[in-house]
Amino acid sequence: MKNSKILWLVEGAVMVALASVLSLIKVYKLPWGGSITLLSMLPICIYSIKHGIGKGLAVSFVYALVQMFLDLGEVLSWGLTASTLIACLLLDYLVAYTVIGFAGIFRRKGMAGWIAGTVIALLLRLASHFASGVWIWESAGKLWDGFDTSNTYLYSLVYNGSYMVPEIIFSVIGAVILFSLPQTKRLIAPAKD
Repeated sequence: MKNSKILWLVEGAVMVALASVLSLIKVYKLPWGGSITLLSMLPICIYSIKHGIGKGLAVSFVYALVQMFLDLGEVLSWGLTASTLIACLLLDYLVAYTVIGFAGIFRRKGMAGWIAGTVIALLLRLASHFASGVWIWESAGKLWDGFDTSNTYLYSLVYNGSYMVPEIIFSVIGAVILFSLPQTKRLIAPAKD
């Protein structure tokens, strides 16, 4: 029992480290946060699929903290008020990255469940960023230059969708390839609780 706890803790630490390194490889970066990365969320999704939602949420929360601290200097430079800053850190970091732990929701359904869980988790992250764009960023006056901001909902959807939709597509393609490999399928298969 003790060895299994150590194993899932070590696997979680490795996946957080891998996801953090991949998050630093940015294909495209937007001015007020958000970027397309090199499959940075996939290690956390894999962990949640293997170990379940409970452990997946715990590890994804640690990943959320790491992402928040990695970006904290940049976020502080945006000149947000104290309340806006706290709301930003909650919705754009703690909630947005923690929901990736829901990737294991259909973990017992095979590859189709793994892919569906991954898509759902990443759509939940998009929903968190969307809510942040509607409730926080519009009131902070930090809007994407050159975009018609009369419709806050459309603005938030376009801004956040411009990096999250490609991120979701790349992550699903990476997941399908990875989950299809017989060498890794055995390692990804959900652990027995």
